[in-house]
Amino acid sequence: QVQLAESGGGLVQPGGSLRLSCVFSGDTFGRYAMGWFRQAPGETREFVVSISRGGTVTHYADSKKGRFKISRDNAKNTVYLQMNNLTPEDTAVYYCAADPTVSGATPTTGYDYWGQGTQVTVSS
Repeated sequence: QVQLAESGGGLVQPGGSLRLSCVFSGDTFGRYAMGWFRQAPGETREFVVSISRGGTVTHYADSKKGRFKISRDNAKNTVYLQMNNLTPEDTAVYYCAADPTVSGATPTTGYDYWGQGTQVTVSS
């Protein structure tokens, strides 16, 4: 059974940075595209970014380009989300997700597996 465990969330001041991590277990990590999503209070969950199985292709939501960067280390079964210049509007629970898909795909929906989420709060 695939399991995902996020970490790295917390309280950060506006303009600050955080790096989220998501550790994958239960199957061959390199068979899965990975994504990050977030859900702010009172809002629906939204797509942030995804990365292909091999890590060579990424797909960002338009509003996240430039400040957010996804990466993965297939040797460590881990995907990362580096977030810079954070604003209060970035406050949300951040989720990682896994989707067994073809090489090069970077899905924005339809993920099969989800983590429990990690809270990110941006406040002074």
